[in-house]
Amino acid sequence: MRLLYHLWLSPLSRKIRLVLQEKNLDFSMQIEKVWERRPEFVALNPACEVPVLIEPDGMVLAEAGAIAEYLDEAYREKLLLGLNPADRAEVRRLVAWFDAKMNREVTEPLVTEKFMKRLLGFGEPDSAVIRAAKSNLKYHLDYIAYLTERYRGWLAGDYFSLADVTAAAHLSVLDYLGDVAWDEYETAKEWYARVKSRPSFRPILADHIPGAPPPKHYTDLDF
Repeated sequence: MRLLYHLWLSPLSRKIRLVLQEKNLDFSMQIEKVWERRPEFVALNPACEVPVLIEPDGMVLAEAGAIAEYLDEAYREKLLLGLNPADRAEVRRLVAWFDAKMNREVTEPLVTEKFMKRLLGFGEPDSAVIRAAKSNLKYHLDYIAYLTERYRGWLAGDYFSLADVTAAAHLSVLDYLGDVAWDEYETAKEWYARVKSRPSFRPILADHIPGAPPPKHYTDLDF
């Protein structure tokens, strides 16, 4: 069986979990505390980052973008990257937007300040960093609303794609932390509710980190 090395609030790990679920591929998961730099894990991925996926034949795949594209090419019953070059270019553009820009401006600083610092004993959260990240989040939620209005309900076109998977993975992390004021972003909320209702999302909604439970609405499909 496939094995996915992941971390609780890693949006990149959650993205690969969603891709695997969307493609109906069986897999098991193992939490990898990357800060421990286990030699066995570093041997799998010298960057010492999650996700890492080991295929049933033993092939090791690292880096979320490479893993997602491999899965889309290898298991083509349901394509998430698009049917033609133009579609794939737009999906890739938006995947980079959320995995690079949104992660840098919002997800990573909030996870670091509100969760990782406490977990690793690195002191108190920096309130200025948290305020800046929450302010940046507004811009990204507005952009999601713009895209759904432009593309008739989804982010990269009139079909569910890896762009939706990627954005939802980040928002699921932020929602777990209780940092999304959904009532102020009705269009983005409607889009996320549709993604949240997909069968592939159920394991994400079942996540429960010991000592850090999600807000009550996290598992509510109707918010």
